[in-house]
Amino acid sequence: MTEAITVIGLGPMGYALAAAFAKAGHPTTTWNRTATRPTPPGTTRAASAAEAAAASPLTVVCLIDYDATRAVLAQAADELKGRHLVVLTSGSPASGRELAAWAADHGITYTDGAIMTPVESIGTDAAVVLHSGQQVDLAALGGTQLYLGEDPGQAAGYDVALLDLFWTSVAGVIHSFAMARAENIPATELAPLAKGIGNLIPWVIDEIGERVEADRHGDGSSNLASAAAGMAHIIESAESHEIDASVLRAAHALATSAIEAGHGADDVSRLTLELERTARS
Repeated sequence: MTEAITVIGLGPMGYALAAAFAKAGHPTTTWNRTATRPTPPGTTRAASAAEAAAASPLTVVCLIDYDATRAVLAQAADELKGRHLVVLTSGSPASGRELAAWAADHGITYTDGAIMTPVESIGTDAAVVLHSGQQVDLAALGGTQLYLGEDPGQAAGYDVALLDLFWTSVAGVIHSFAMARAENIPATELAPLAKGIGNLIPWVIDEIGERVEADRHGDGSSNLASAAAGMAHIIESAESHEIDASVLRAAHALATSAIEAGHGADDVSRLTLELERTARS
């Protein structure tokens, strides 16, 4: 028989996880703090978190953050002892490691994970789930299951880095539309050209990633001095329309710091090291 699994948390993502496990043939028990949330067909609802944890050798928790997760797990610590806990939530790498330490203190085997794709992807080839700590089989969730090693903080490390890229990019889109509309350019007219800019990003990611890891910054097609000048023009234009340019001002200040340190002729990849340097200072 396929291993029984418990899912704690029946928000949209938790519901999708439970449905995928049940569809794959796992006897699936669910529990949610708000009892009115529905449970997927073919699953069994437990009366408490403790009862849910006791029902399966493996419990998957999908709540809003680590604080909520710890509050719920405290109700089921005794039942989880000797069992496997998988936490699929969002938060800092430090929070993942702290929860792993809590689990170890309670005799619980621990896996920390991050889901990188939307609810609709779960159970399909499009799903991407990262996990670290104790390796676990999450094939029922579909798609790509990427194990990142024994450090339980690694999955959250990947998660925050990738979400940083996503939300910073979205902030750029929002700001560029505001800039366009200030010049009477409809966002819908800018969008096709903006997509062309977006198509450059995969190349930029590879290029900067390779340069950073090789610590090679001196032979780029552009340089920090030029980049800083371009940023200054955008800041001037934004502020002439009273559009907040604080995000780009922060980037410009970082570039200026690197230029003042003698790196004006370097590629923009130098700014990753400059961020690390300023964080240490």
